[in-house]
Amino acid sequence: MIKQRILIFGSSGMLGQRTIQYYMKKNVELLCSGVEESFFIDGVDYVQCDITKRDEVKKVINSFFPDVIVNCAAFTNVDGCESQREIAWKVNVSAVNYMCEMCRVYDSHLVHISTDYVFDGNSGPYHETDRTNPLGYYGRSKLAAENTIKIAGIYHTILRTNVLYGVVTQGRPDFVRWLIETNRAGQKARIVTDQVNNPNFIDDLVQAIAKSVEFKKTGLYHVGGKEFLDRYEFSMRIADFFGLDKSLIEPIVTSELKQAAKRPLKSGLITLKAESELGYKPTKIEDTFLQMKNELGL
Repeated sequence: MIKQRILIFGSSGMLGQRTIQYYMKKNVELLCSGVEESFFIDGVDYVQCDITKRDEVKKVINSFFPDVIVNCAAFTNVDGCESQREIAWKVNVSAVNYMCEMCRVYDSHLVHISTDYVFDGNSGPYHETDRTNPLGYYGRSKLAAENTIKIAGIYHTILRTNVLYGVVTQGRPDFVRWLIETNRAGQKARIVTDQVNNPNFIDDLVQAIAKSVEFKKTGLYHVGGKEFLDRYEFSMRIADFFGLDKSLIEPIVTSELKQAAKRPLKSGLITLKAESELGYKPTKIEDTFLQMKNELGL
């Protein structure tokens, strides 16, 4: 039986790491790619690639001729996107266009990760059919990437997510681990009460990626957690489970942060389509915390 060939861009990020760990256990040919010179996960083939350079993207894909490309790469610094628009566009849009060009050559299935920031947050949570209206450059660049894929004439799946958290062993910590480490260090954390989402456990998003590939599903799907809650409520759930000092968690509103980019406030993603068509099953919040505790020793 011919093994499916899967190429993962953005392999060093939170989602990339977990996607690789998932597929390492499967009977597939796997190639990982990122901007780093070397990779920290043993046992996988890795190639360095600057996805903002068309020739490098072409070279990697031509050398591997993948059946599936999973794009976990993105410039996700929301405030940074406002001041570094050229870089944000190159990473979030131009690179996706290069991938689309090569998907047409090899008839590859592109699985692309997008965001709830394509919405304005005035009337969430959102269905896939709701009107987009991004507030900042990050959201605009991610929406442009979605549109690039849709008109490319390729086999594609777009998975929108929000507030991604979970088991991360390398790189910057996710929100849960950041809050735990900050709290246990005796430092205060200022957490907003007016941003509502349904936080998405990384392993759940990996399952959505895997199901999209397995069932060869195309189109747009919203992927998120089981519960809609504001960031402060989420922090309180983390504090309860991990026994944190709640007096160090200070409730504030978004405007107090004086951030460069506006955030969608009443957001979140309705996952009914993914549940019915992909068999997507989001994990209960406390169960995700238990998994993180067991794997990371938190």
